[in-house]
Amino acid sequence: MVGGLKKSSRISADESAAWLRTRMEELGISGLEELHQKTGIDRGSLSRYFRQERTPGVDVIAPLCEALDVSPETLLVALGAIGRRGR
Repeated sequence: MVGGLKKSSRISADESAAWLRTRMEELGISGLEELHQKTGIDRGSLSRYFRQERTPGVDVIAPLCEALDVSPETLLVALGAIGRRGR
């Protein structure tokens, strides 16, 4: 695992949700309401992104990366939007 994510093609919705819970715990973010406050992204959209029901637009990548303190690549892998590159 690299950065808490498996080195395989794409991660599942369950893995996305687990990654988000873990990352938020590591950063002391109490829930989607607090993540919403940090990003300005509504809770419903945040939930859909991490359940892989919706792909985030480019306008939300930067705020999510900043709030979760991750690179855009790590975020997109965690969202299941792109596959993990082998290293």
